[in-house]
Amino acid sequence: MSFQNKKHLFFDLDHTLWDFDRNSAVAFDVIFKRHGFEFSTDDFLKHYIPRNQHYWKLYQVNQISHEDLRYYRLKDIFDILEVEVSKEQVNQLSEDYIMHLPNSNHLFDGAIEVLEYLQPNYHLHIITNGFHFVQDKKLKNSNIEHFFKTITNSEMAGVKKPHPNIFEFALSLAKANKEESVMIGDSWEADIEGALDFGMDAIFFNAENTSQKNGVVQVNHLLELKNIL
Repeated sequence: MSFQNKKHLFFDLDHTLWDFDRNSAVAFDVIFKRHGFEFSTDDFLKHYIPRNQHYWKLYQVNQISHEDLRYYRLKDIFDILEVEVSKEQVNQLSEDYIMHLPNSNHLFDGAIEVLEYLQPNYHLHIITNGFHFVQDKKLKNSNIEHFFKTITNSEMAGVKKPHPNIFEFALSLAKANKEESVMIGDSWEADIEGALDFGMDAIFFNAENTSQKNGVVQVNHLLELKNIL
């Protein structure tokens, strides 16, 4: 597939540029020590990472609320680890986590280099299902905000990826059309299928090197984008 006619690149943020799992580990380490929990953060994350992804998939298609996402992704893991916590404690931990999460700034390897490479030739944008105040902090604190001309989040658009309206909203904000635009992200359902169903080309960031998806350009490392774009 040729991307020669493209002018606008729309990046997902979490798990694509911003290393969500690594930054989560730092945030949880801080708050668990503060609250005096004795289990290891590694033990918690082993269960949390897939559970969080499970609940985000439900949230993307409006099967659970924002509040339930934040609550149950933590409560489920305390149940698995057989640690007794009250509902109030879980809600407090959830608040603490959201406060600490944007303070860690680990990006995926090659993120800055590839953004610097792409910026002179393309208009760069963000489309994220994350929450406005958290995502803005992540972009500022990791020092990549200045690369992007527009930032679309699901609160602004009123819908979440893979809904076509969030792509429509993002393109309108960017003054772009779908023929000259590409979505780059890690979520097959939200980023890739969402963009393709909308009629927009997509590049799958497959950092986990999961099974090959036919007919879609994919990269396993961000710097591979330099060979494509």
